[in-house]
Amino acid sequence: MKKIVAGAQLAGLLVFGSLCAAASADGVIKIGELNSYKTQPAFLGPYRNGMELAVEQINQAGGIHGKQLQLIIKDDNSNPGDAVRAAQELLSRDKVDVLTGTFLSNIGLAITDFAKHKKVFFLASEPLTDKIVWADGNRYTFRLRNSTYMQVAMLVPEAVKLQKKRWAIVYPNYEYGQSAVATFKTLMKQAQPDIEFVAEQATPLGKVDAGAVVQALADAKPDAVFNVLFASDLARLVRAGSQRNFFGSQLPVVSMLTGEPEYLDPLGEETPEGWIVTGYPWYAIDTPEHQRFLQAHQDKYKDYPRLGTIIGYSTILSLAAGIEKAGSTDTEAMIQAFRGLELMTPFGPITYRTQDQQSTQGAYVGVLAKKDGKGIMTQIRYVDGKDVQPTDEQVRQWRPQAANQ
Repeated sequence: MKKIVAGAQLAGLLVFGSLCAAASADGVIKIGELNSYKTQPAFLGPYRNGMELAVEQINQAGGIHGKQLQLIIKDDNSNPGDAVRAAQELLSRDKVDVLTGTFLSNIGLAITDFAKHKKVFFLASEPLTDKIVWADGNRYTFRLRNSTYMQVAMLVPEAVKLQKKRWAIVYPNYEYGQSAVATFKTLMKQAQPDIEFVAEQATPLGKVDAGAVVQALADAKPDAVFNVLFASDLARLVRAGSQRNFFGSQLPVVSMLTGEPEYLDPLGEETPEGWIVTGYPWYAIDTPEHQRFLQAHQDKYKDYPRLGTIIGYSTILSLAAGIEKAGSTDTEAMIQAFRGLELMTPFGPITYRTQDQQSTQGAYVGVLAKKDGKGIMTQIRYVDGKDVQPTDEQVRQWRPQAANQ
């Protein structure tokens, strides 16, 4: 038996225990990953880089139980049917050991259901809908990224501080947007009972008519706006709002995801200053674990990471830690290993909760500003995911009892 300590090679982020180098030294552990690479390249290009960096580091450190990790990636075309077919192909043709991935919430839900019926382990890396771990949760599905509930709960205290009564809302009209808005309304009503929602614009994903949306919002004369749009829809909204002098210094905006480099960088000089956002200010995080990750990423890619990079990297770290703890890729062993699994990521330590199989990964909250023609986050603070979860009693009400068996 030979001990392989992977901590140094993994930039101190993971330390694997005793590994049996003699056992299946020429074997591989196949990770089947599916995602919307064609339709969401801004996020998923960096995400793939993060996965590949982590796989490279782990394999250079000796792999897991003497086996190398192998990524097998398929595109789901942002279509639930295609996603299920891709997942089936990964299992039947490529013989993968575990499934991971998905970006859009409706795709994540489709694979969550697939995992349940096929009784296969699935780590949902990125989709945000709460249903993945609550209403539609099952024992085979775990989720890395913080949910819509968690991100909204990070922003609500800031929204309440504004002391604004009349709110307008704009969101993409599919599962992620609907879930975020429902949570925002509920939590704001609890914190500020006299709040009014005077306008609500639900737009088709990727096809927002920004001029008409801004006009409808302006006609309602809101005191503040809650925005859930992202990617190209966000850029169109910001541009249309600026052209119509809607987003001024007197109109506070609270916005999910807008501080992520994938969506903030393209705004450039058009960055709306003063917006309260969740995001990833990679240039301002000085923790040791992030600095080590940042250096490794810049050495490999000669570029700065995006939020997708963090998610992809942490996905592979999670799977590696889970497989190491389980001692195999057997589905039942993986389920038991992931319940209560603790590991270190570039954002610090996270735990996969036993009560809903959701990780405690957090996010940064801050205020948008401009520097050298680019948007940045200022006044940043990290919100630990464990601090923005519903109570255990609420989770028991929202999550099917069978999901916890």
